[in-house]
Amino acid sequence: MIKHFRTNRAGGTAAVAGLAAVLAAGLVHGSPAAASVASAASAAPAPATYLPAPTGSRPVGTTSLYLKDTSRADPWVPSAKARELMVSLWYPARSPGRHRAPYMTAKASELLLKDGGITDLPADTLSRTRTNAFTDARPAGRPRSLPLVVLSPGHSKPRTELTALAEELASHGYVVAAIDHTYENVATSFPDGRVTTCVTCEIDDKGPAWWAKLEKSRAADVSFVLDRLTGAHARWTGARLIDPSRIAMAGHSAGGAAAVASIAADTRLRAGIDLDGSVETTLPAAGTSRPFLFLGKPSSFTPGKGGSAATWERVWARLTGWKRWLLLTGAAHTSFTDLGVLMDQVGIEDGATVPGARALGVTRAYVTAFFDQHLRGQARPLLDKPSADVPEVEFCSPEDKTCE
Repeated sequence: MIKHFRTNRAGGTAAVAGLAAVLAAGLVHGSPAAASVASAASAAPAPATYLPAPTGSRPVGTTSLYLKDTSRADPWVPSAKARELMVSLWYPARSPGRHRAPYMTAKASELLLKDGGITDLPADTLSRTRTNAFTDARPAGRPRSLPLVVLSPGHSKPRTELTALAEELASHGYVVAAIDHTYENVATSFPDGRVTTCVTCEIDDKGPAWWAKLEKSRAADVSFVLDRLTGAHARWTGARLIDPSRIAMAGHSAGGAAAVASIAADTRLRAGIDLDGSVETTLPAAGTSRPFLFLGKPSSFTPGKGGSAATWERVWARLTGWKRWLLLTGAAHTSFTDLGVLMDQVGIEDGATVPGARALGVTRAYVTAFFDQHLRGQARPLLDKPSADVPEVEFCSPEDKTCE
């Protein structure tokens, strides 16, 4: 099996093999990924992969949008005079459609596998992952009745890594918009057939200032997407269903850091979640009273440990409203996304001791509860204190450097 070496943010180099290079190599935005990864066994045919079904009562539709921001050049490829983005939308549908949505394009799957040095799996393996949403199903809802949640993936990862979370939220009545931040992941496929690759992955000097630039750039992407979904000239036919007064954001890794930057930059966002991502953005001295949830793994984000945890502590001190700091015992960096589930299904070890399906179920439960409480005004006791039903989750008090 060909080994692929990828330089991590802190300057270390992680050797990863086979499919693990695609699914596991990456960053806890702020420190090297801590994963002991086994190579995938050769398999013919490729192992079947699928996303767990959402728990909400509503069928889920999905569609994609191509957006072009002509007001700014691309931050990573200045010769591109406009910032082009691909966005996936998930939403409650009137009824199931005829065709389940693909997880990603065959070309994107090919490039992801190639990036990992994988030659023993069909090139379209990841594009055949079974999803639960139906392409272009008719949206359901009354005008201005549905909250909107924006999702941002980790650096080098496509927006598809958050599909299961998006499907879950949509099944509970949310519109969800996941953004591919162009040139920041291995492959973004555009409607005209172009596929952009990861320019930022090739940058060696990724110090704190560089990560702060990335977070700021992503915040600009988020604001532009909100303009196109809630403005006078909305680009989605179902945009009239969105309640522009109930918008929030969640992200994984660099996307979680971008949630902090986005809240600092855009008052339309009422709440935010950071899933396992350290943060370079500094909130204004006055702080923000908007609700915020941190959910991460103990190896990186136990209070008082320094490193990535210190970046959360800095943000925490300027969160003046509702806030929680939760840790998922046994989690790896991939555990908060689809990747933990997919890795389990193909028999790859990512260092987690909690099964991928369980970790994703816990993540979906707390994320949904958070948005239910802060966008819908529905009390969710799950967020108040540790639960016997979810013993893996600890509630932390950074002031006391304790978790229980």
